[in-house]
Amino acid sequence: MWLYGVLGLVVLQRLGELVLARRNTRRLLANGYIEVGARHYPLIVLLHSFWLLAIAVAVSPQTEPNPILLVAFLTLQAARVWILKTLGPRWTTRIIVPKQDNQLVSIGPYRWFSHPNYMVVVGEIAVLPLVFGAVEIAVIFTILNGFLLWHRIRVENRALGRA
Repeated sequence: MWLYGVLGLVVLQRLGELVLARRNTRRLLANGYIEVGARHYPLIVLLHSFWLLAIAVAVSPQTEPNPILLVAFLTLQAARVWILKTLGPRWTTRIIVPKQDNQLVSIGPYRWFSHPNYMVVVGEIAVLPLVFGAVEIAVIFTILNGFLLWHRIRVENRALGRA
């Protein structure tokens, strides 16, 4: 029953993050920030929802997790927490940017990478299915996520003045 335990924890984590993101988004918008790229956001939500659903449906509940890949996934979760803590009230699941004076975050993982959150997401989408041997799900959703992130990063970079 590892499968449903792990998936349940991931779902709870994601729901908690959506609550946090919604609160941060409202606060940022009330303080003069603007949202860009809103049209593709529902596709991201759908992709992540179907990714978890595909794992739940396609993997046998009796499947034992690969312990090394499970540790890799947990390491990605630690990186995710680091990113959330680094961005603090600026973290959201949407692209929210100030209208002007766009000072980029340059501490924590942002010291070394422009988009560490997307790096973590790429890893998660590939690794979690592999924890339970679902290679096809890892490949399909990694490719779909790659297309979405390619577009999203271009939109975000343009909004942040990095284009």
